[in-house]
Amino acid sequence: MQQFTVPQFIDVEDKIFGPITVRQFIILLVDGLILFVSYKLADLVLFVILLAIFGGIGLILAFVKINGQPFHYFILNFLQTMQKQPLRVWQKQYTSAELKKMSQVEKVVMPVAIPHKNLPGTSKLSEMSLLVDTGGVYRPED
Repeated sequence: MQQFTVPQFIDVEDKIFGPITVRQFIILLVDGLILFVSYKLADLVLFVILLAIFGGIGLILAFVKINGQPFHYFILNFLQTMQKQPLRVWQKQYTSAELKKMSQVEKVVMPVAIPHKNLPGTSKLSEMSLLVDTGGVYRPED
């Protein structure tokens, strides 16, 4: 029988630069491009404000984990939870005709049948124990 190696730690992301994963590198690369464009197009005060906002968002998205999940999964789960209704209530109103119909239904009680099991005789019991003891080698038909 062939033996196969089972992959371990499949939930760990591949590292490319030291402790930086591919996902983190892409997030930081996009964030760096946004900050570079804002540096070229904005004045110094606006750039510092954008640096604080976009740099902070980029660092949070790249490195912060909540309950072992990346931050963008946490944001997606939070938004999906906020879209759902907080309380689900079933407000079924029965009409009087439905209530009368439900009250008129008779419940049929079925008698409980007690199963009767025949006990094996002593000869049958000794044959069965011999069959079990010999591991199926002994056949009572022989």
